[in-house]
Amino acid sequence: MSGPLEGIRIVEMPAVGPLPLACNTLAEMGATIIRIDRPAGPDRKNPGGMHQQNRPTLVLDLKQPGTSDVVLDLVRNADVLLEGYRPGVMERLGLGPDVCTAANPRLIYGRMTGWGQTGPLAKAPGHDLNYLALTGLLSAMGTKEEPVFPLNLMGDFAGGTMLCLTGVLAAIIEAQRSGKGQVLDIAMIDGINLIGSMVHEMQALGAWKPERRSNMLDSAAPFYRLYQCSDGKWLALGSTEIKFRKTIGDALGFEEFGTLASSDPANWEWMGARLASIFVTDTRDNWMVRLKDVETCLTPVLDLAEAPQHPHFAARDAFRPKLGGAVPNPAPRFSRTPAEPLESPALSDTLEKFGIDAGRAAQLAG
Repeated sequence: MSGPLEGIRIVEMPAVGPLPLACNTLAEMGATIIRIDRPAGPDRKNPGGMHQQNRPTLVLDLKQPGTSDVVLDLVRNADVLLEGYRPGVMERLGLGPDVCTAANPRLIYGRMTGWGQTGPLAKAPGHDLNYLALTGLLSAMGTKEEPVFPLNLMGDFAGGTMLCLTGVLAAIIEAQRSGKGQVLDIAMIDGINLIGSMVHEMQALGAWKPERRSNMLDSAAPFYRLYQCSDGKWLALGSTEIKFRKTIGDALGFEEFGTLASSDPANWEWMGARLASIFVTDTRDNWMVRLKDVETCLTPVLDLAEAPQHPHFAARDAFRPKLGGAVPNPAPRFSRTPAEPLESPALSDTLEKFGIDAGRAAQLAG
């Protein structure tokens, strides 16, 4: 069965992290992708990892004469080119937007960077932590004493991968209508700002305090907080609605928690302390059994090894065995044209789909 992007051809230039994950996702949706990698690139050290799933790799030393011509030949029959270099690198390689779109006016040329193509930091080095710090959102996360870095998920993958996917898919639809390509400036800082829109709007309205752990959604509220259990493991309580506070408050013998008093910040500290004193009396898993029939927003905080074994994920076939562990299956779930993990097709076959004749394809794949 074919995925929703069957027939879309994408050239993927060397990159790490968010761009390869975006391309892996597009490949699972059916796009034909060929990845260009350096002879000593990061993917050469991780065969079978996310950088190399679902599409073959053509190893090219782009600093050598003539190699840019190979990429241009691929571009002529591609719908999309995606690159993750600092601004100016593709131009120096002879593969900038002007050159590539002259070879293929329908080409969507996606440029993923941390800082964007313009601005005083455009060519500065940086990583997820730096981008998140500059947007102001990092300052809102953590304890009262210090900010806490939430892995490299918000900048690299929420701000980068997801913004890339949204932009590329929108540009594909537009190109099918107009017959014209365009250049996408995919900046992780823009993606972080976008997913932080609610916090910025709340602050503008005076509904968000700059001090950490002073707001309903930053763990100040007792009904939206983590609680430690007797075995050192944790529960996540997210009962923002009064009706869900009432059900768990009644179940725990803490009826006042289910009243409007729990919405008053003046009561948050003592109510949180009361709940903490209750949850610490039993283990995480025992609490989940004791409260399994209570309709509220309570979940165990699972570790990465526990999560794939949870009955909900098992019922949804959310993970599959890979690399000696479990990795997520493709998402979202299409009813008619499902996304599927694939074995990487033969490089020569993929080259031919980009218009490279069989003889030359065999030589390049050699």
